[in-house]
Amino acid sequence: MATDLTAKVLDVLSQTDEPILSTDAFPSTPSSEIKSALDRLKSREMVAYETLDKDEAILTPEAEDIAANGSHEAKVFEAVLQAVEGMKISDLPKAVGQESAKIGRGKAFKEGWIKKDNDILRANRESITDTSREQLQTIQSTRTHPDPKILNDLKKRKLVTMHKVISYKFSKGPKFARQFVKEQTDLTAEMLASGTWNTVSFKPYNFKSMGAPTGSGALHPLNKVRHEFRQIFFEMGFEEMPTNRYVETGFWNFDALFVPQQHPARDQQDTFFISDPPYADRPREDPQETQHLPNGSASEPLPKKPKQDYEQYFENVKEVHETGKYGSIGYRYPYNDDESLKLVLRTHTTAISTYMLHKLAANPRPARYFSIDRVFRNESVDATHLAEFHQVEGVIADYGLTLGGLIGFMEVFFAKMGIHRLRFKPAYNPYTEPSMEIFGFHEGLDKWVEIGNSGMFRPEMLEPMGLPPDMRIYGWGLSLERPTMIKYGVKNIRELLGHKVDLNFVESNPAVRLEKD
Repeated sequence: MATDLTAKVLDVLSQTDEPILSTDAFPSTPSSEIKSALDRLKSREMVAYETLDKDEAILTPEAEDIAANGSHEAKVFEAVLQAVEGMKISDLPKAVGQESAKIGRGKAFKEGWIKKDNDILRANRESITDTSREQLQTIQSTRTHPDPKILNDLKKRKLVTMHKVISYKFSKGPKFARQFVKEQTDLTAEMLASGTWNTVSFKPYNFKSMGAPTGSGALHPLNKVRHEFRQIFFEMGFEEMPTNRYVETGFWNFDALFVPQQHPARDQQDTFFISDPPYADRPREDPQETQHLPNGSASEPLPKKPKQDYEQYFENVKEVHETGKYGSIGYRYPYNDDESLKLVLRTHTTAISTYMLHKLAANPRPARYFSIDRVFRNESVDATHLAEFHQVEGVIADYGLTLGGLIGFMEVFFAKMGIHRLRFKPAYNPYTEPSMEIFGFHEGLDKWVEIGNSGMFRPEMLEPMGLPPDMRIYGWGLSLERPTMIKYGVKNIRELLGHKVDLNFVESNPAVRLEKD
């Protein structure tokens, strides 16, 4: 196509010495093909050209109908004028159509073309000028309008859309020739042997040409904010928990956290259940080759750990639910083993925290754990909710911890994210008591917003693991998406995750610092 077009460009230029517009010479040829041919000729100085950009107004289908048949208000006027005795309002849609009656009647009243006499419409003058039709006909023929206000008004009424049109003005160059001589790009052995190398024309090197843009990967905004969170946790002495188990049993996800089996969160409306296989085995020690290791891998030598009695742990959890234990009266309901062994997509990363705290019970000591990974909720998707999102969770185990210490830690933790004004509200969680919702003052929104949940894990959750009665454990969590949306100005979470994500948004946004707005 480019070779054929170069010959046509030379044919057109050979007939005149004046500059030529590409839209006149090649009205139906794509601008990209024209530019390719002109670039090819310009590199040999056979033509010179300049690029012309302009916005053209294009009529929508509705506007094309108005330009051909008249505006809605003009149709209404003509119908009323032809009705000698006037026209009933109820008969207007039959005469001009439902849409013209709906839109045109109000505009005809506004222009003073018709008047209302009870339920009868009467013409208020003998003739009119259909200004809307004339305006659209002008745009149809010239692709613009001399009055910018009229053009803007028609755009607001969705009668006109603007399109950028690229055209080229080209003329003869200093080395213009009627014929395009193909230039060779390679010196071959055959040319040397035959001697034709001395007569052919070689294409010169273009040392000023730009290299082709090279595509590269880019970190997603969620990954950038996740990196900031991880740095904060590492600075505060935390150890990252393994989070590669997206499928959990009801035991680790609910029962071990002292969540009753009748809790609404375990309904199908809130939890994704696995259908094949539907059940897992009772809790047991991980195989040595697949044992979860924080900050490590299965290829590293695995330290020997004290054996833990998982069967006794299962029975302890069952008993604390069913009849009570460790000073608790429990929930007093018949515990169902099958319900505990159902496989689910984890609804929170607290299931991982429970697993790690049970491991800690083999050697109780002060510890700090955190995790950032995906969780799944059977929720309706909207601007602020997804069925799959990320949870940021932290756990601190130590002796002598108090609620005041948790509040103080939260103030330090969130200060590292640039949030300095906090409020705490009492809340209920099955596995923490006391529990607190955390609110931060958002300067941009000028209001308090919930940013997390926290509490101290209950004895009914900790003591069945074998942790000492005097050990206290803080736990808190927040979503990763909310601070990311705030930092990057995203109003709809579906623009951050899912098929609506704009790759240009991912590539062009810089990293953020959580302590800076």
